[in-house]
This record gives sequence, C-alpha cells and structure tokens, in this order.
Amino acid sequence: MARRGDWDVTVINPIGLPPLLPLKRYAALRTTPAVEAPARETGGAITVHHPRFALIPGLSGRFNPALITRAVLPLARRLHAERPFDLIDAQFFYPDGPAAARIARELGLPLAIKARGGDILYWGTLPACLAQIRAAAEQTRALLTVSQALGRDMVALGLPEERIRVHYTGLDHARFRPRPRDEARAQLAARFPALALPADARIIASVGSLIAIKGQALSIAALAELPDDVVLVLVGAGPDEAALRRQAASAGLGQRVIFTGNLGHDDLPLLLSAAEAMVLPSEREGLANAWIEALACGAPIVISDVGGARELVDSPNAGRIVAREPKAIAAALREVLAARMPQSEVAATVARFSWDANAAALSAIYTGIVR
Repeated sequence: MARRGDWDVTVINPIGLPPLLPLKRYAALRTTPAVEAPARETGGAITVHHPRFALIPGLSGRFNPALITRAVLPLARRLHAERPFDLIDAQFFYPDGPAAARIARELGLPLAIKARGGDILYWGTLPACLAQIRAAAEQTRALLTVSQALGRDMVALGLPEERIRVHYTGLDHARFRPRPRDEARAQLAARFPALALPADARIIASVGSLIAIKGQALSIAALAELPDDVVLVLVGAGPDEAALRRQAASAGLGQRVIFTGNLGHDDLPLLLSAAEAMVLPSEREGLANAWIEALACGAPIVISDVGGARELVDSPNAGRIVAREPKAIAAALREVLAARMPQSEVAATVARFSWDANAAALSAIYTGIVR
C-alpha cells in the first residue's frame, strides 16, 4: 500500500506482554523481538509504533481488546492530531478488531476489519468474545476476509454479509519462486547439517507452529505409511515439539523426521523448493500463507478441507485435499510424489497471488470506505 504512493500508512502494532516477565513460565519471552522492539521504528515509507499492554496468556483473552485500547488510544489521538487519519483498519479480527472499533469511534473515523482464520474460528466460539466481534462488525464499513469460506463462517456468526469483501493474501514472488531442487538442497545442506540428506531422499515439508491444530502428529503417523526414502521436515516452533519428537521416536521414525525450528525468509523458500510436497492437515485455517508459499516454490500441497482450501487447490497440479486421517494423508502424498509435477506448473497455480494485486484490491476497498 505504501509503495503505491496514493496511501500514507502508519502502523500501530501493540505488543502484549505478561506483567511479570521474571516468572519462570514466561522466561522464554525475555529475549524475543517483542520485548526488544523499540517504541517507534521506520522501515521505508512506513512508521511502526509498538506500545505495550499487559496480558496474562490463557486468562485475559476476553479483556485484551480493552487492554489494547487503553495502550493505543492516547497514541492514536496524538498521531491523529498531528496528521489526521482517514481510516482505521484492523488486520486481525480479535482482539484487534474491537479495540480498533473503540479507537475509530473516539476519533470519529470509518473502520475496516479483516478476518484471517483463528480470530473468527476460535475466538468466535467464546460467547464473551463473540459479543465483542459482533459489536465491532456492526460499526465497520467493510469486513475483509482471506477466503470465501471464512466469509461464510463470519455470516454464520451473525456478521453482516453485505459488508464482507474477500481480500486474498499477497505473495512476494521474487522471494517465493521455484529454485531447481538439486540447487536448493545443496544450499540447505550447506546451511543446516541436519538437512544434508542422501541424494535419493525425498523431502516432504510441513510449515506451521508446532501446535495440535496444525496436525503434525497426523503427518508423522502418515509418514509411517510411506517408503523409507521419504523424509518429513517440520518447520516451526511450539509447545508440542517434545511430544512430536517422542511420537517420531516411538514409531521408529526418529531419523526420518527433522525439526528445523523457525526458518528465516531466505531459508524457507529454499526448503520449499527442495521439497516435493508440503503437508499441513490443519483443524482450522482461513487461507494459510504456508499453502501459497509452498505452491509458489513448486511444492504441491496436501491439506485438509478447511477454510479456503477448495479456493486454492482447484487443479491436480496444486495438490490434494484430504480427510484428517493418517491413511488418507499418506495416500495423497503417495499420489503427489508419484506424479512428479514440474515445479513451474505447480507455481503457476498461485500466479494470481501477488502483493501488487493485494494492494490494488485493498486500495479499491479503502477508497470506497472513505469517499
């Protein structure tokens, strides 16, 4: 949006932190970028503000919109007085949406809110949070959603259908593009010794936080049904890592399941180019960035029938949609691996996803709101 030149973008990125970081359970947060981020930073044409607010993970969910509002509203008032805004936008529905609604109300500005998946599919199941979601939606001039399927879920929760606009995610095709598999594998092996695999090994990637809803346990169980030359590379971090390692070891798959932790923006495209498939049998999604990024790198996807899956996997070149069951996942992976689809043909299935198209669509929606 900022690169287009017709919108001036200011980002307020409130960071929630537990009030007592010294407590052992929050020790891992002490050195995260969230703790160390400056109050204000500028990147290119965008200024980002990082006000902090106190939260208690697992307990303060219903109160987080109010806590965010308390931290952000004084800053928003000051910035609006210095250079008036035309629009308040929240890029996540909960808890950001209700907080943005209060701020827009206080400043007398139009409001847009975007839904991405868990902000609707999880928080919308909790009555106290759903009430806040509905109230915020009634104040908006536009409700954005990453997929048609998520839009239908929003309507089912009582959000106004006439304001919903599908706004597909963007993608950096300069970064996420197919590299020759042999070249990508060689570069990965040089950077990560654990990925120095035998030449005949076939890589399946799984990209997502290591949490139950992403289905890595199902993917490990499916791996047991696949030939011994197939390796599963789990990208991401999360509380389920220890349990997933135990599962792989007890199934005799310890050497065929590789945990990389989080990968940087330069390393992830290499892995996805080296992979012959990407598997992510999630319990819920809107339209996952990992799906699109894998396809853009030439790796067909095997995913569950959630969110916008059917809007993305609309040809065999894109992969398969399967039941969240190990045998079904394994069967789909066997089909995809046997097909050996050219990377260029897989990548062509997501050519329509780009940041230019994303920004143009968003600009059109915003223009309709402020006029």
